[in-house]
Amino acid sequence: MIDPLERWRELGLPDKPDYAGLLTFAGMPYTQDPAELAGVDVAVVGAPTDDLVSDRPGTRFGPRAIRAASCPPGPHLETKVDAFEVLRVVDFGDAAVLPADPERTHERIEHTVSQVVTAGALPVVLGGDHSITEPTVRAVAAARGPVGLVHLDTHTDTGTEVFGVELSHGTPMYRLVRDGHVDPRRYVQVGLRGYWPGETELSWQRGQGITSFFMHDVRDLGIREVVERTVAAVGVGPVFLTVDVDVLDPSLAPGTGTPEPGGMTSVDLLWACREVARRLELTGLDVVEVLPAAVGSADVTALVADRIVREALTGIALRRTESRAG
Repeated sequence: MIDPLERWRELGLPDKPDYAGLLTFAGMPYTQDPAELAGVDVAVVGAPTDDLVSDRPGTRFGPRAIRAASCPPGPHLETKVDAFEVLRVVDFGDAAVLPADPERTHERIEHTVSQVVTAGALPVVLGGDHSITEPTVRAVAAARGPVGLVHLDTHTDTGTEVFGVELSHGTPMYRLVRDGHVDPRRYVQVGLRGYWPGETELSWQRGQGITSFFMHDVRDLGIREVVERTVAAVGVGPVFLTVDVDVLDPSLAPGTGTPEPGGMTSVDLLWACREVARRLELTGLDVVEVLPAAVGSADVTALVADRIVREALTGIALRRTESRAG
């Protein structure tokens, strides 16, 4: 396993500049060897593909941008917990995506995530377009059975097709429910707004028992009540967290392929991710649809994507420490 901090530690320093050294998430050790995942709690995987977008391309550069925006570990100033001290985290590199071959790309994403799950680690997947959630959740569900799903997004992504195409970033949730990988009664969507999808998709969702909170619900109820109802709906059992950055208002996350005004604030989203991870049995998470426009922390969308992962990891660490204390 490669330690990206080794040369700085030779100088007696615990850290390195964000812009120097091997580019890994939060400067964590890097490996592509499944044997080195033994004893690891969390493995970060990149899924750099955007072959299935229906609007602006460029999210294939998202994983690299999120890694570049990530800062060194340290204690969370609100919770006083350093997730990287509680959890052993590694960067497992990128899945072997194949440009212009989305089906084989999905196979390789599923294979890479399966290696993480088989080793007993929790996969954190950096997208990429939202279609990458399908192979990721398939890999998790193969080991854990049908999972619950907390889905923060502008769109439901429950279309049977988009522009006549069945495999799309607008169809993964429909396919996961249809194929039995996600339990629709334990599936909650938060942040929906705009003008897609239509009644056909929404009617199908209601028939499946999927719970949907629109942005007007977040506005009227407040994020704390929405999260409370989300936790109650998902209940006990394994759950996957998927976050499309377009759930945020585009003034806060302009770098995404399908922006929609009227979205969540970063404050609400980051708190919600931490709370969901603290209160539910998280078995994996992804952050998708980051379309970077700059390098490092200058890209505000990649920066907030990094913090989404950080908050979720903090929630997982809090859940572990609270469980030990209780």
